[in-house]
Parts: sequence; C-alpha cells; structure tokens
Amino acid sequence: MAYADVPDSLLYPEELATVAGASERRRRAFAAGRHCAHRPLDHLGVPAGPLPVGRSGEPLWPAGGAGAITHCESYRAAAAARSTELAALGIDAEPHAPLPAGALEAVVLPHERGRRRALARVRPGLHRDKVLLSAKESVCKAWFPLTGRWLNFTQAELNFHPDPGQATTAGEFHARPLVAGPVARGGPVRHFTNRWMLADGLVVTAATA
Repeated sequence: MAYADVPDSLLYPEELATVAGASERRRRAFAAGRHCAHRPLDHLGVPAGPLPVGRSGEPLWPAGGAGAITHCESYRAAAAARSTELAALGIDAEPHAPLPAGALEAVVLPHERGRRRALARVRPGLHRDKVLLSAKESVCKAWFPLTGRWLNFTQAELNFHPDPGQATTAGEFHARPLVAGPVARGGPVRHFTNRWMLADGLVVTAATA
C-alpha cells in the first residue's frame, strides 16, 4: 500500500505509455497502484513484468498470478495471490463516510436493508452503507477476471457476520451472486468469502473465491 505518489522510474515503460495522455491525478493513482501490485507479485515469485490494461480498464495479471488494485484519495493498495491458490481476488478502499444522497438505492437490495439495521445495532457509529458499497466493489473486481464481464451491484446478495472481539473495526461477509456464475478450479463459483475492516479513516474490503 502507499499513501503518497511514487516516481515514474518504478514503472515499466509499457505501463507509463498506458497513461501518457491521462490527467495528472489519474497518472499518479495509476503509477502508485501498479507499484503496489509489483511488490506482492515479486514476493510470490511471479515473473516480473508490466501490468497492462485490459479492454474494460482492468489490470491484466501475469500467468500464475491473480490480484486487484484499489485507490482512493491519498491511498493506493494492491493484493496478489498465486492463481493455484485463489481463483479470484478483489479489494477495495473507500473513505469511512456516509454515501452521497441517492446512492444507496443503486447498492442495496430490498432484503439487505434489514441486515444493515442489524449491523448498525452491533456496530454503532459504523457507516454501514459505505461498508456495503466497498464490499460489493470487491466482489465485482473478483468476478470480472472469471467472466470477462462486470457484475452489477444489485446482482450480488451480501450477508454480514459480526466478528466478536473486534468492536466496530472488522468483520466478515459472504456474497452470493444472483446470476449464473463462472466455473473455476473444477466447479461453479457460488459465493465469495470476504473480510472488511476500518483503518486510518478508511473502509477496506477483500473478496476471494
């Protein structure tokens, strides 16, 4: 992860060429995200190389690796795993603050509303709508590499499980896609197992399959 920009010299020329015409803000976020992604790949022993951009803007991970990149204001992070250990991985980070007015309807399914209220009772002060948004973003990022298409926020149902002993700072959730899923590692993907946590004013989530 990174809380500041990184020098262009830490990126591959192919990566720099991808954002050559982008805004300064976009270029800085891209550079820091790619730098964060190279580090876990190196740790895993995945052969070094650039991470180009796919047709839908997704990072293209090298053979043998799976991962995800996230960035929000003043924060960039990446996670990676060997593809033999995880079929898919998604991560997301968002400021721990309320969702903008009107955004909730695009994120929450009708039967998820009661679960949000239950989460609020055991987690006072938690911006649960932002946790839900980030969790679904992580699931979407894990879904795309398996299918080549994006999952709509209303096409996944989330169920949160309180994490005793963590007060309002962490927990687990399960996501069940409401559309036909892909086949990975010898069987259909019917759910994603995930974690969320609060740290440094951010909601951070991860989804795996």
